[in-house]
Amino acid sequence: MKPGPWTCCTVACAIVALTAPTASFSVQADWGKPLGPGSSGPAVHPRPVAPPSKLGADEAATIEVFEKAARSVVFITNTAIRRDFLSLNLFEVPQGSGSGFIWNQDGHIVTNFHVIYGADSVKVVFADQTDFQARVVGVDPDHDLAVLQIKAPKDKLVPLDVGSSHDLRVGQKVLAIGNPFGLDHTLTTGVVSALGRTIKSMTERTIEGVIQTDAAINPGNSGGPLLDSAGRLIGINTQIFSPSGAFAGIGFAVPVDTVNRIVPQLIKFGKPIRPGIGVSLVPDAIAARWGIEGVIIGRVAQGSAAERAGLRGTSETKGGRINLGDVIRKIDGDQVDSVDDLHRILDRHKVGDQVRVDYVRDGRLQQVTIALQAVE
Repeated sequence: MKPGPWTCCTVACAIVALTAPTASFSVQADWGKPLGPGSSGPAVHPRPVAPPSKLGADEAATIEVFEKAARSVVFITNTAIRRDFLSLNLFEVPQGSGSGFIWNQDGHIVTNFHVIYGADSVKVVFADQTDFQARVVGVDPDHDLAVLQIKAPKDKLVPLDVGSSHDLRVGQKVLAIGNPFGLDHTLTTGVVSALGRTIKSMTERTIEGVIQTDAAINPGNSGGPLLDSAGRLIGINTQIFSPSGAFAGIGFAVPVDTVNRIVPQLIKFGKPIRPGIGVSLVPDAIAARWGIEGVIIGRVAQGSAAERAGLRGTSETKGGRINLGDVIRKIDGDQVDSVDDLHRILDRHKVGDQVRVDYVRDGRLQQVTIALQAVE
């Protein structure tokens, strides 16, 4: 069977390349070479430029949101001070970077706690590359939130508009602005992929009501804003789910309703003020070892709401015998199987709310109503 023309050409070229590398090319083989100044071929000129087409309404809206919001997004670098053991000189070591956004014109900036964790020095860089040293005002590791403050001219402090997250719908458009891999002011777009997700903070506490999105979020995006199509803040980009460590289409943002509740507390008190009943709790591992279902009260604070309600903590007799404290089983009808469950349920309330607590004492199920107090 005779080879076809393409096969012949390929074979012939291979033979030339292997047996005659110095042979001059034929006229047909000059394809791909510059024409040269003396060429009599076609005149060579720049291609005519096609007139720009009108931007689509969605494109124009996205550009408008980015250009307005980008002024409020900052790049944050975290450095630690280390000592050279030979020379004893101090030097700075970069620990990481992330994003943040301007909260108000007093210079407060919101970011993730893990962005500034362990920092001896924090620097905030604006889009025009001007930078300012920041101080940490307050942190809430349980919700991965932190507030910084800088001294900057008022014209540079453009706060983002704050939206809401309780009324979000799966499928609506979202935009993320941040500094992935140090590439400042990068815009990615996507949709709300799911609502009501839960993730773990650095303290292993559960963060509830988390927004899932497919807008690309990568290392360096942490602490940056997630916006709706009107440019309103609806969340803070916090984590990604990825087997490889790079973005895989699943990102998570702390909802703005949580942020808007906690940030004012961090600015005022430096820490979150949560609703509670005024007790310390026995670790889940010990309760499991004792075969107890529910959460055991370890100690009841003096003057607390729990003490006024008559709840009892764990105690030890002179002979070393342990008297088990009350075991909380339910709050407002919601099952309490772990310390995290109790915190999660109480976090839905505010200070002063009345909650119904079901607990077990001496093998008997009892119930009491408690007014929640402010706890640290």
